[in-house]
Amino acid sequence: MTDRLMLLDTASLYFRAFYGVPDTVKAADGRPVNAARGLLDMIAKLVMTYEPTHLVACWDDDWRPQWRVDLIPSYKAHRVAELVETAPDVEEVPDPLEAQIPVIRAALDALGIPVAGVPANEADDVIASFAAQSAMPVDIVTGDRDLFQLVDDAHGIRVIYTGRGMSNLEVLDEAAVVEKYRVLPAQYADYAVLRGDASDGLPGVAGVGEKTAATLLAAHGDLTGILAAAETGTGMTAGVRAKLLAAADYLAVAPTVVEVVRTLDLPVVDTQLRTPDAATVASLGAEWNLGSSLDRAVSAISAQH
Repeated sequence: MTDRLMLLDTASLYFRAFYGVPDTVKAADGRPVNAARGLLDMIAKLVMTYEPTHLVACWDDDWRPQWRVDLIPSYKAHRVAELVETAPDVEEVPDPLEAQIPVIRAALDALGIPVAGVPANEADDVIASFAAQSAMPVDIVTGDRDLFQLVDDAHGIRVIYTGRGMSNLEVLDEAAVVEKYRVLPAQYADYAVLRGDASDGLPGVAGVGEKTAATLLAAHGDLTGILAAAETGTGMTAGVRAKLLAAADYLAVAPTVVEVVRTLDLPVVDTQLRTPDAATVASLGAEWNLGSSLDRAVSAISAQH
């Protein structure tokens, strides 16, 4: 079996599980375990379908890093539950999901899946750094389109996109990104900067949507080329030029916010999948009523040997 590293955008997956799986099943202490069970079922399907030999659950040690907020204060501002002066802001997370985070961490540990995060950085940055520093092909599992910027055929980096649900997974290579958005993965961060993203509080350039962003990138290559053309007034309409020049302050900082960090000093973790310890798994399953979902994840991981 060819070595392949799978990187999970963990929060993206457990949020999807929480909202997609009924909360009727509960642990002995009364807390729901739908997000934990749903995540385990996702892991089972992903491992069985794509057969990774190595796996990391990438974590948001800081879901809204201050260095990004300093550049664009609206960045994820609509998801803040509480501003914190000396630590990461508190994200708005439903209480029944918050209660399951320790269960999710314990389940990942029992399966032998390392959790990796880096202070002052998001899971996106951790994923980007693992992918950039990996010597083996990489599958990135996420519902976040921003990670399309990492797709790289030459280095075997694909995105398994969960945005349409686990029953409609999309495997994106360079051709698939171009087909969907008319930009290369290497242009995707600039495309996102121009278009904006309301879900992340990125305003974009007023009046520039997906079609115009793609057209500009096709004509000028990247944001630097677009801004140079806007300065001289070549290769674009007067209206588009005016919109770009009006957004100059935003465009000066937005690329740093949108581009993922590929050079983090990553924690040293054992990423190789191994058969989980039966006693540990049995104890955890009984304590938290994880049932067949945990069994399926164990079977999928054990089958990779």
